[in-house]
Amino acid sequence: MTIIVTDTGFGTETWTQGFVPTNEAANDVVSLDVTSDTDPATLKDRLCGVGMIRVDFPSFADGRGFTIARQLRLAGYQGRLRAKGHLISDQYAMARRSGFDEVEISDDLAARQPEAEWLFRADWQENDYQARMRGAKTA
Repeated sequence: MTIIVTDTGFGTETWTQGFVPTNEAANDVVSLDVTSDTDPATLKDRLCGVGMIRVDFPSFADGRGFTIARQLRLAGYQGRLRAKGHLISDQYAMARRSGFDEVEISDDLAARQPEAEWLFRADWQENDYQARMRGAKTA
């Protein structure tokens, strides 16, 4: 079982259309499973009609998925973007800032890092360096 983490906390899976690995995807897929070593440039021409892209994080120390998310958003992708795998609650704000809408974690990880830890980081738009600097008064 998996847990879907959003800014409102833990939830259950709502995507019912499955996922197709990018190396098996035809032109008419509605969802893609993207590995962490995928070059986002190879996906640019395949984004039309894709409602969900799930990017794998094989390790919490592997940040390539953040780059993939950012590049997909810069390429104009507006569908759901999900990070899947070994992310920890400390990385949630970075996932949201880079373009992910949600994070998919295992039940085991949810037990080690409960919902409160993820919710603590859900105010990701207000608690970043740039927001603090924009709010600073000039003398």
